[in-house]
Amino acid sequence: MGSTVKVFLWWFIVGAIMALAVIMVQGGIREVMQAPGSVWELKLVELLTTIMGGGLLGGCVALILNRIKKS
Repeated sequence: MGSTVKVFLWWFIVGAIMALAVIMVQGGIREVMQAPGSVWELKLVELLTTIMGGGLLGGCVALILNRIKKS
């Protein structure tokens, strides 16, 4: 596995965890658990897309900064 992939994966995980932490602090997890109906509906999709977005943001910014650092 190349160093670029390792950098991306590491910061993707960090970004996803940070996004999850922000959601938990704001009470988003409680809203999902207390939502009427199935948890697998819209709220869970919103939650997962936010976490994935945080991961992608962290990974992409890390790749850009890594590229700048090398040049």
